[in-house]
Amino acid sequence: MQRYFITPAQFAGDTVLIQGDDAHHLIRVMRAKPGDAFIVSDGESREAIVKVRSVGKDEVLADPVEWLSMENEPLVDIWIAQSLPKGDKMELVIQKGTEIGAALFLPFVSERTVVQLDSKKEGKRVDRWQKIAKEAAEQAHRNKVPVVESPLTWKELLQRVSEADCAWICYEKESTQELRSAIQQALAPKEGTAGRRKLILIIGPEGGFTEQEVTAAEAAGCRSISLGKRILRTETAAMVGLTCILYEAGEMGGETAWRQ
Repeated sequence: MQRYFITPAQFAGDTVLIQGDDAHHLIRVMRAKPGDAFIVSDGESREAIVKVRSVGKDEVLADPVEWLSMENEPLVDIWIAQSLPKGDKMELVIQKGTEIGAALFLPFVSERTVVQLDSKKEGKRVDRWQKIAKEAAEQAHRNKVPVVESPLTWKELLQRVSEADCAWICYEKESTQELRSAIQQALAPKEGTAGRRKLILIIGPEGGFTEQEVTAAEAAGCRSISLGKRILRTETAAMVGLTCILYEAGEMGGETAWRQ
C-alpha cells in the first residue's frame, strides 16, 4: 500500500489533507479517486490507513479508517557520519541507509575528501538528500524519516561525538578491535542506563582517514574499529556497518538479548 509522510498539521481533526508533491503523486501518478486507500504518517505519533474522500486540482482529502501502531523503528538510534564521497554516492548511502534503518545522517569533510563544497548549492543538495530519505522511508515503511544534516567540518563532527553513547571510526589499519565485539560491548545491559542508545558510525572518504584524524577521533571519545580484512568502498562500508549493528541489536534476527 502506498505510504506518505505528512506534517502533524495535515491531520486536521478527522480529516487528512495531502498537498504539494505528495498530492501531485497521488493525483497525477496514482490516479487517486474517492475510496482509494493509502497510509499516512506524521513521523511522530500518528499513522493511519486513510481512504480518499475527494480529489481536487492540487490537493487530496482523506479520512482515517484504521490507526496503526508505530513499531517499525529500530530500538537503537544509529547515526551514519559519512565523509562526502564522489559523484552521487552520498545519495546511495542515504537511500540504502534509510531503508536499512539509520536514524540520522551526518555528512562531513575530512582531509582526503575530494568533493569541494559549494555554499551556494549546499542548501539545494541537502534538500535533495532529505527528499531521498523521505522517499526511501516511505518505500521501507519506516515510521520516521531520518534527518540529513548540512555537511560538517571534521572538527564539527568530532564535537558531536559527545551526544552519542558510543562512537566508532572505521579504520582499515585497525587490527585488534572488530566491529562485532565493539557492538556487543556497547549494547550490553548497563546499570543505570535508560532510554534509547545512540551510536555513531564514522565512515571515511575514498582515500581513507589519516593517522592524525584517527588519533583526533580517539581523543574525542571514538573507538577505532575494523570492518574485516577486505577493503570496502566508502558507500559499502556504511551499509555493512549499519547492517551489522542492527543484526547484533536483534533487529534482523541477531542472537543478542539486548532490549530496551
